[in-house]
Amino acid sequence: MIQYDAIYLKIRDAIVAQQLEPGVRLPEDKLAERFNVSRTAIRKVLQRLAIENFITIQPNKGAEVRTPTATEAQEVFDSRVLIETNLLPTIIANWQPSDAKNLSTIIALEDKAKAENDFAATIKYTALFHIELAKIANNHTLSQFVEQLAFRSSLTIAVFGTKHSVGCDCGSHAELVSLLDNGEEESAMKWMTHHLKVIQNSLVSDSDNKAVDFNSLFH
Repeated sequence: MIQYDAIYLKIRDAIVAQQLEPGVRLPEDKLAERFNVSRTAIRKVLQRLAIENFITIQPNKGAEVRTPTATEAQEVFDSRVLIETNLLPTIIANWQPSDAKNLSTIIALEDKAKAENDFAATIKYTALFHIELAKIANNHTLSQFVEQLAFRSSLTIAVFGTKHSVGCDCGSHAELVSLLDNGEEESAMKWMTHHLKVIQNSLVSDSDNKAVDFNSLFH
């Protein structure tokens, strides 16, 4: 199971980081060869990724990275607005000074990625910020749900996003940390709603399919 989990995380992270773009085929034989496991083992990993909506598996066609529809993209962000905004009162109730420090570390990595125009890394750290923030609420079920939505958002942004999707228009996460640190619940909830809505409204339809060298990718 540990080996399955490691392979799952490598493939999922490659999807989130846009190293495996939407529409890219995921052949069982090539992945099994690369990871030195059986096709049965790879099939289990792909089935898990399919359940979590990262890939699709079609009979006689195999697996490929999921290409979300415009409707799905809107639904994902509508769900995030509903859940993440309403988690903030609980997050504030559980807030510790160390939380600000931990989140600021992620913000620094996010800012560095933005400064280097590394779109994929910016998406990665943006998602990580929201995932770690949700954990502060100390509700495992909801934090898991936020994690899945954040990763699905990364896939959505990979398909429909632009630099505006992770740019200054949606605000700096440091602003939210400051509000949480000061216990400003109402302002924090307004900030989160605005933040996610700006990203949602920045999405456009544009994607290409590319071939992938799995040996080079998963070195």
